[in-house]
Amino acid sequence: MNMDTIYADLSISISEFKKNPAQVLRAAGEKPVAVLNHNRPAFYMVTPKIFEVFVEALADRELAELVRRRIAQKDQAVGIMRIPLLLTPN
Repeated sequence: MNMDTIYADLSISISEFKKNPAQVLRAAGEKPVAVLNHNRPAFYMVTPKIFEVFVEALADRELAELVRRRIAQKDQAVGIMRIPLLLTPN
């Protein structure tokens, strides 16, 4: 028997969800809801606020990986000559 982890405190069957998705959204408030198909997660319903947090976390993770790769390549770094910035009045 294959058991899938459900990453939400709230869950609903896809059949019940299809009857009134707006009601499910209202009842959940800010909490994510696992929508189940044959008792396995088919998808998660999340608010835009939660989705934004996920997207930002993924972007941060990608940036951290880029930093790690660049640090690993620091022996290939090139020097940058500093040029004074001349400001002129408008």
